[in-house]
Amino acid sequence: MSDDSLTQTYAVAFGGKAGFGRSPALVLIDFVEAYFAAESPLHAGVEEALASALRVRAVAREAGIPVILTNVAYHPGGIDGGRFFEKVPALRAFEAGNPMGAWPHGLVPHADEIVLTKQYPSAFFGTSLASTLTARGIDQVILTGLSTSGCVRASCVDAVSHGFRTAVVAEGCGDRHPGPHEANLFDMNAKYADVVSEDEIVAYLGSLGTPQ
Repeated sequence: MSDDSLTQTYAVAFGGKAGFGRSPALVLIDFVEAYFAAESPLHAGVEEALASALRVRAVAREAGIPVILTNVAYHPGGIDGGRFFEKVPALRAFEAGNPMGAWPHGLVPHADEIVLTKQYPSAFFGTSLASTLTARGIDQVILTGLSTSGCVRASCVDAVSHGFRTAVVAEGCGDRHPGPHEANLFDMNAKYADVVSEDEIVAYLGSLGTPQ
């Protein structure tokens, strides 16, 4: 099936736009050392995605938009990781004390940014994220992170399922191969979110101004 045929086929059933909400929050998903260190089994070479996410974060902070960061951590042996930990041996990189779970160079959480530690793909599953956003009156979730085909996609599906308008920043997400990255951006844009460029999200955030 050609690219044009694929687009036309999806347009029959999908192709709508969620649009932006009035009160957004930015989520940076699992930007941790495991994806950047060459010796890590999860190494993905996603430095450009981090750089994009950091630029978006800077604009979000200037506009007074809440920023949430997620990471992954397991008890020794992965006893809190369930079947996910069994399925993916590379998750051992996130056992307590492993330096692969640390923030990478260039990313340090600010004191006013929420850090949520998770054990499963979605930033929403088993965490307080949905409740925290709802309590703050958030209606728009902006997603960046790693990896596009894994935790970003899972978080995207959960975000829309919880009733949030959802945007995924294309340049702010990364994967270990362009095939899964592009395929999942395409599918999320078709069904669950608006996949937008960094420039688009920066313009949106800039239009909000700093809350008084």
